[in-house]
Amino acid sequence: MKKHPILNQEQIKHKIRRIAYQIYESNIEEKEVIIAGIAKNGFQLAGKIEEELTQISPLKVHLCKVEIDKKNPRGTITTSLSSDEYQDKSIILVDDVLNSGTTLIYGVRHFLEVPLKQFRTAVLVDRNHKKYPVKADFKGLSLSTSLSETVKVTLDESNEKVELS
Repeated sequence: MKKHPILNQEQIKHKIRRIAYQIYESNIEEKEVIIAGIAKNGFQLAGKIEEELTQISPLKVHLCKVEIDKKNPRGTITTSLSSDEYQDKSIILVDDVLNSGTTLIYGVRHFLEVPLKQFRTAVLVDRNHKKYPVKADFKGLSLSTSLSETVKVTLDESNEKVELS
């Protein structure tokens, strides 16, 4: 199947910077935030957002890796931070693509087991195929696609791109 470029490296950097500014604006009163990225691409994206936030704001940013089995999201979810470390904090849950919302909704459920100050979600691409009532508070791009199409995000330092096939 033919691949169609959607975003190139420069456009991805711009989207990440814009998301970082939006996160800062929504957390202007906070001293620190948790950027929780869903492994693998969501965590890579979270790291890039964390770098931008550190450059543009005085916020203390903690990066958290979220391990979810995307084929069985109802299974055990683990995070690199303990619940005590994110309790009563502002959290942004990050993934690369919001497809049906399944991964994001189970990620949200995991974090809501402890009291939080604020909870938001961020994605690079929102495909608008929601199966669950979850939305991206911060998104790089909204993309209407057919269910048979696939969005592939590559976030390798030398080869960042978003393609539709």
